[in-house]
Amino acid sequence: MNRDSSGNLTMTFEEALQQKKQEVDELVFGFLPEEEGYAQMVKEAANYSVRVGGKRLRPLLLLETNQLFCEPAVPEAKPLAVALELIHTYSLVHDDLPAMDNDDLRRGNLTTHKKYGEAVGILAGDALLNLSMQVAVQAVYIAPDPARVAEAIHILYDKAGMDGMIGGQTADVLAEKQEEAIEADKLDYIYRKKTGALIEAAMMIGCALAPKTTRQDVKIMERIAGLVGMAFQIQDDILDVEGDEETLGKPIGSDARNEKSTYVTLFGMEQAKKEVNRLTEEASELLAVYAGKDSFLQQLIASLAGRSM
Repeated sequence: MNRDSSGNLTMTFEEALQQKKQEVDELVFGFLPEEEGYAQMVKEAANYSVRVGGKRLRPLLLLETNQLFCEPAVPEAKPLAVALELIHTYSLVHDDLPAMDNDDLRRGNLTTHKKYGEAVGILAGDALLNLSMQVAVQAVYIAPDPARVAEAIHILYDKAGMDGMIGGQTADVLAEKQEEAIEADKLDYIYRKKTGALIEAAMMIGCALAPKTTRQDVKIMERIAGLVGMAFQIQDDILDVEGDEETLGKPIGSDARNEKSTYVTLFGMEQAKKEVNRLTEEASELLAVYAGKDSFLQQLIASLAGRSM
């Protein structure tokens, strides 16, 4: 805790982040299914995938962006934040499968398919995607302006689809089968879609749900989030080389072992670190039009550049 100029105790950014993350955890867990009936195992596997943890970055960005334009956040932002996290989680479950990255650990825990078997792992990912749709639609019933929710749902599944996250994942999988290093523009596409698309969805939806925002505001949030997403993925590349395995909760050096092209392999570590800082600074400058430099959202974006996990 810190004290402000009046001597009142205030939370540090890290304390505020942990409190907000806990609130998001409780929100997300509230939408998970009861583990019962003949489908008990797939429900258990889906719940396990969500409960093993995570930064909850995307729902946090959605809710904080919404609060930037309307305080407090509108009620319909909550189910859409949950839907976004469920989509992100399903993508990780499938990404870990043997046909994709073939990972045994995520966040220091067994990946879903290693714990429950490959078939149930696939079905758990499918179930989480389907559940995201059920949750997202709930926003329609509590919104005073269903048209804004319809736009938000369109953004969500467009960014998660073939021209978004899935498109980026497909390009990434196919690139791994190439013997030669991929060109910079294809790597840029993969990063913008595979990682950046859901981060863009978060800030765009948060903005689109606010009563008085314009399409131009939504486009600016998309630009800011695109910069954040690119910086986030390049920092991932850096951590795969320099990160601490225990902190990350997964083995480091996998990109090198798999001879995978990354920003670090194409441009070098020094340039990668410079690019993370440049992208983060540009995002912060654009956001400063809407948010003060000391706002939680600004601090959240800045924290991603220096993260260790």
